[in-house]
Amino acid sequence: MTESQPPLEPLPEDWERALVVVAHPDDIEYGAAAAVARWTGQGKRVAYCLVTSGEAGMDALPPAEAGPLREQEQRRAAAIVGVDEVEFLGHPDGTIEYGLALRRDIAWAIRRHRPDIVITANFRDSFGPGMLNQADHIATGRAVLDAARDAGNRWVFPGRADPWNRVQAVWAAGSPEAGHGVDTTDTFDLGIASLQAHEAYLAGLEGHPDVAEFLAGWARLAGDRLGCTYAASFEVYPIRLL
Repeated sequence: MTESQPPLEPLPEDWERALVVVAHPDDIEYGAAAAVARWTGQGKRVAYCLVTSGEAGMDALPPAEAGPLREQEQRRAAAIVGVDEVEFLGHPDGTIEYGLALRRDIAWAIRRHRPDIVITANFRDSFGPGMLNQADHIATGRAVLDAARDAGNRWVFPGRADPWNRVQAVWAAGSPEAGHGVDTTDTFDLGIASLQAHEAYLAGLEGHPDVAEFLAGWARLAGDRLGCTYAASFEVYPIRLL
């Protein structure tokens, strides 16, 4: 551990339900799926909500074919880590817009699933020096943070389920500003298998590194900061309704 990488604080696990909201199929599999496997193994309920179907993510397939294929792969990936609820919001892949429509759809998803914790992917400008983030991730994460509060206000986006004001926090996986982590040593192999379930998508990525080696590199860095072999890191945003 370097001076610039302080220890990670263990995430609380005294909760029962989580909702994962990310932009694309495979986003949660890049490191955080092993944490999901840990939590479902504890008996917690985790559901997935995908803003898009990832239909613009395969250069060799037109969106009309890629979308259903990627949805199928995402459902397989989710099942490997104990998740059987997977929904897709139908926003356009590659051109997600932060705004009222996105906040509304995510707020309605939160009201349907009634989670204690909402999990998303890193939505800062980068993953670290020289590793710029993607616009879809940034727009989705910002909307998730706002929607977690919107969901608790009965006068904002009314008409879809009762308000839900019990989201304790939004956790952003893989953030360069992560201060918390969870030990994924015992479930790391399930995280690998979950990413490998995106078989067709990965096959179309020229030069993609070996899945196990790629995930292990990041997980070891987080594990070193948490004091274990493998870990997933998260930036925590407590939710306070004002």
